[in-house]
Amino acid sequence: MRVISVSETGDLLWTEAADLVPSPAEILIDVKATAINRADLMQRKGLYPPPPGAPETMGLECAGIVMAVGRDVTHHQVGDRVCALLAGGGYAEQAVVDQGSALKIPDNLDFEQAAAIPEVFATAWLNLFIEAALQPGERVVLHAGASGVGTAAIQLCHAFGSESFVTAGSASKIEACLKLGAKGGHNRRDGGFIDALRALWPQGADVILDPVGASYLAENLEALTLNGRLVLIGLMGGSRSEIDLAKLMMKRLRVVGSTLRARPLEEKASIMAELSQYVWPKISQGEIVPIIQQVFPIQSASAAHELMASDVTIGKVVLKVSS
Repeated sequence: MRVISVSETGDLLWTEAADLVPSPAEILIDVKATAINRADLMQRKGLYPPPPGAPETMGLECAGIVMAVGRDVTHHQVGDRVCALLAGGGYAEQAVVDQGSALKIPDNLDFEQAAAIPEVFATAWLNLFIEAALQPGERVVLHAGASGVGTAAIQLCHAFGSESFVTAGSASKIEACLKLGAKGGHNRRDGGFIDALRALWPQGADVILDPVGASYLAENLEALTLNGRLVLIGLMGGSRSEIDLAKLMMKRLRVVGSTLRARPLEEKASIMAELSQYVWPKISQGEIVPIIQQVFPIQSASAAHELMASDVTIGKVVLKVSS
């Protein structure tokens, strides 16, 4: 098979690698498409190494056809169209994954659309509905609302009875978020978001999903209402900041740090099972859709990375793998 490898100078190369063999609980996937995440850009720079035991090849999700199954696999069979959440290895012609991390692709989606789902919808579901225990009627702030996770989270909030407010880096991104179901938004280039948020919700937000980190911490705590929950899923704005503990106590706030990639297989399987139960029917009905900025052939992975790094994308950037 062939994979995308990173040269010593950081170039992305389409190179030969050994074929894969599934373990007893794994499936082997003939990959038709994968998608880019910011974690891939960090890994390429050497800043986000894969967890122990994960492939060195980038790629946290894929879609394709099951080629083979391990002897203990009961959820899938050869020929199934599946999409999968990976700890790595998606930028390749083949991928192996635990059976619990893969789901059958809804009939109304092609492989490119399906590849845009696993990582961002699993991340959004985990952090909104499991970590933050989001309830219908609660209000949510989504930073980086036009990102892959953001566009997934907007739709999940809308579909399950919560209003969302987004921050993003341009007026066109805010407009796109509003079309997906957000109730309001703020261009981060215009400064802090508190005034715009309070114009929409004077009492503040119940939940904030934040991939930015330190530079937003003080404003996030100010924006939360009593019993609010802040879930940190990224550090694009830094990892260190002072925190007002008095505000944390008086408002009974909770600050949760969360990552997905290194979680045990059992936890990933549980998250994927919840997606299958609650989200897959809405995807099948077209109520929730994957948002894709552009599809590239996998041999053009460098150009796709450049587009992702440009910060102009709305939704996902997908790589198509030709057989």
